[in-house]
Amino acid sequence: MHTAIGMTTRAELEAREQRELAPFACKAVESRGRCHDEDEHLYRTAYQRDRDRIVHSSAFRRLEYKTQVFVNSFGDYYRTRLTHTMEVAQIARTISRALSLNEDLTEAVALGHDLGHGPFGHTGEDALHAEMADHGGFEHNRHALRIVDVIERKYPNFPGLNLTHEVRNSLLKHDKEPLCLEAQVADASDRIAYNTHDIDDGLTSGLLREEQLMDVPLWKQAREAVQARHPDLGPNRMRHHTIRMLIDATVTDLLHASVERLQAAAPTSAEDARQAARRLIAPSPEMELRHKELSRFLYQNFYDEFRVHRMRAKARRFIREMFRAFVEDPKLMQPFARARVGEEGLHRTVCDTIAGMTDREALSEYRRLFYPDGGTGLE
Repeated sequence: MHTAIGMTTRAELEAREQRELAPFACKAVESRGRCHDEDEHLYRTAYQRDRDRIVHSSAFRRLEYKTQVFVNSFGDYYRTRLTHTMEVAQIARTISRALSLNEDLTEAVALGHDLGHGPFGHTGEDALHAEMADHGGFEHNRHALRIVDVIERKYPNFPGLNLTHEVRNSLLKHDKEPLCLEAQVADASDRIAYNTHDIDDGLTSGLLREEQLMDVPLWKQAREAVQARHPDLGPNRMRHHTIRMLIDATVTDLLHASVERLQAAAPTSAEDARQAARRLIAPSPEMELRHKELSRFLYQNFYDEFRVHRMRAKARRFIREMFRAFVEDPKLMQPFARARVGEEGLHRTVCDTIAGMTDREALSEYRRLFYPDGGTGLE
């Protein structure tokens, strides 16, 4: 007997969402739609299309060479915005699936959450914001929305990616409009990923030592649990399993605490959940305290470590000097960028141009502008 093979259509996927997802999950069929009308796809839901459009965007590919903590030229092992984004998406899918939320929407938000970052991480963001102080400022969440609405140019009938309202609002993370649960999951996963994986990068770089981390309760508890279970592991595997246990503990706590919040709030729809008085996807108070302790440790011992600080100071100078050179003489920009000055204004065009650069593009551009002999000044 051969079972007949058929194609699962979008309508069937939407019906499956209605049957299997929680009442408070976002359903694709209930989406508030897109800015520009489009025909629905035959076998992909609206949120699946959003996810795919983000993955195929130029901005997503550029995350491969954008800083997480270390400038891209620092080494090949360390996390970039792209690997961080993939780790966030993996954690977010796990949480979303466990809570019977919309995994496709969660994944779309997670994959797009860092699209708006410029080169050199938050240092680059701060430098761009300072240069744009009198011209609307720069903030990476708002710039992510600008990328998916305006800057990406792929489709014949509209600018941007024409994403659904739910994904666009989730990327913006605007305080005036509460987030759906799927966006809350992506946001919580982002925090879990960067806290735990920055430890890994810090230890690998030698800027952090495990002896220091034993003063952090969250790390100490995970490390001692691994030691008790696997006392003979070598240092590298011991570190890997400690980080693995740390992620598992924080995700498990988030799930249990979120279930308690959902039970107490008893939302009957995605809109009920979105309008709740407090975020429903959040860690327990105890774990929140542990997160803050870990974040404080990382800021004091890693993010502000003198070599990282020096690297950030150089990056800030690169951004500032490039920005001012382009404003003073727009002809220094490539023609495709210069062509947008009339539409966007000079300062916003310069900001968009630099924000779109990867770390190594920014370093190369700085070299072309200021170092005829080919040096970057980074060494």
